[in-house]
Amino acid sequence: MNEISHTQYFQAQKATEVQVKEIIKDVYQSLAEKGYNPVSQIVGYVMSGDPTYITSYNGARSLIMKVERDEIIEEILGDYIERNLKH
Repeated sequence: MNEISHTQYFQAQKATEVQVKEIIKDVYQSLAEKGYNPVSQIVGYVMSGDPTYITSYNGARSLIMKVERDEIIEEILGDYIERNLKH
């Protein structure tokens, strides 16, 4: 049993980074082409797990479901940190 005072280590098993990046890019483009706010829709999907936040246009809904939501968060957060916080 884990003690509450200890930090747990989380290691996601993920698809290749390139695949996750490409999926995010393709889904983003499909949402934008359909007139949705891609950031809001992707956040809705990641937070809820409800795939209906993602359009089925260009197979975007099926595509995003090929990767785990934690992989999406890890990729986006990692990119943000790399671009903005590392000097």
